[in-house]
Amino acid sequence: MKIVRNIVKIDEEKCDGCGICIPACAEGAIRLEDGKARLIADRYCDGLGACLGECPRDAISIVEREAAEFDEKAVKDLLKIQPSPRGSAGMTMECGCPSTEINTFASHGTAGVAKARAIGEAGFSELTHWPVKIRLVPPGASFLENADLLVAADCTPLACGNFHRDFLKGRAVLTGCPKFEDVDSHIQKFTDIFRESSVRSVTVLVMEVPCCHGLPRIVRTAMENAGKAIPLDIMIISRQGEINPDNTL
Repeated sequence: MKIVRNIVKIDEEKCDGCGICIPACAEGAIRLEDGKARLIADRYCDGLGACLGECPRDAISIVEREAAEFDEKAVKDLLKIQPSPRGSAGMTMECGCPSTEINTFASHGTAGVAKARAIGEAGFSELTHWPVKIRLVPPGASFLENADLLVAADCTPLACGNFHRDFLKGRAVLTGCPKFEDVDSHIQKFTDIFRESSVRSVTVLVMEVPCCHGLPRIVRTAMENAGKAIPLDIMIISRQGEINPDNTL
């Protein structure tokens, strides 16, 4: 039966398919189809709008229209066949990219490779989770809790030959580019992360070029917004991959 009620509306022209809204919907009512966020069916949407504040493109709104009644039982049945979008390990955003699957795992630095690392062999991954892009990581992701966080500009892993060994080991990592990505949405994302997760420390790794200088400012502004004083270290990498001792950005 249809009734007039509040329900989510997604503007497909504004939507860029980032998928950030998906983990904000506890009912699993949103998925990506053909690169756009869409409601699976009206009956799965409770109309409360928890996804509104997550959209960096302002593509989501609440409208009042005729729609099927919210069906709590149907939502429970849906979540039996697909994980809750607010889960942590194993959560999948619907766009299908491997980097949008929330997954945590042990680094390769265990058991057999420990001996190899001890004698100086390189090449072992220290990554312990996906995703890594700032825009794709839900603020409440399990790997952020009590984490030493590495916020790395996109170019730094290419410049640093020993990025995994020297910077990533023992840290959760988020990557992004302050030049080509939306600064305001990154500030909001880090604000939410600092509010929701007990991050222990933050290391910001940037290149020496001016376009990277916005990343430390993003993190600092987010800490201020969240009312948190988290130990912050800034490391600057030259274009040849050397560590610059001047970390005054």
